[in-house]
Amino acid sequence: MLHALTLALADTLNFLLIGVLIAVGLAQATREKGGRYGAVAGLLVFGDWLGVLSLALLTLLVFDGLGDTVGALVESPVFALLLILTGVLSAVLAWRSGRRVRDGGALAEGGTAAGDGEDGEGAAGAAPAQGNPLVQRIMAPLKKPSPVTVGVGFVLGVVQSATSVPFFAGIAVISAGDFAVATRYLSMIAYASVALSLPFLTALAIGYIRSHPYSRIGRGFATVQDNQEAAARVGGYIVAVLLIGLGLLQLL
Repeated sequence: MLHALTLALADTLNFLLIGVLIAVGLAQATREKGGRYGAVAGLLVFGDWLGVLSLALLTLLVFDGLGDTVGALVESPVFALLLILTGVLSAVLAWRSGRRVRDGGALAEGGTAAGDGEDGEGAAGAAPAQGNPLVQRIMAPLKKPSPVTVGVGFVLGVVQSATSVPFFAGIAVISAGDFAVATRYLSMIAYASVALSLPFLTALAIGYIRSHPYSRIGRGFATVQDNQEAAARVGGYIVAVLLIGLGLLQLL
């Protein structure tokens, strides 16, 4: 079970949801002026959790239906190699991301990509999360808390999990494990909760920072926000090390 929850932890680096939460935090007015950040963020994270949980339960049902096939795969070297290859791919993508950022910086220094004067300063000061076109589209129905907010979160949770190899790998481990049926399905609650742990903590941190913008946490968060590409790259390397390590342990 610990092995499976470790794989769920690798899935917690949900940069799309975190980017949306940052955008919501920036777009919402303060509570004194009628802002509803807490309600919007809470419903968004809850909807995402429901999406992850729903897909986890469906996936476990399918894997249980496959029976010994999943068990044989989990116990085979193929499963370990899949984890290692996914980790290597994560590292390569993180490295390529850093290379694109460096190339972009070189263009900016050459004057071909950077603005001057007030326009350039405004572009540089814009929040990266809000500048993301995908985040902008998602933000449209998140102006106020509503059932649509939960629906947006649900879709984000399903999409994030459906494109994550560690997500399916962890459920395969649980399906193949020697657990009672009730234990397997109830464990999906913990599995989805672990997968959403980082976005949940991020939502709490943003709420605190909105009330205490000049606190140490606020300054640290601002530094991370100003260096989102570097933070994403570090996250990619952490996931890579985690998956490669789990794969090597599986081979031993």
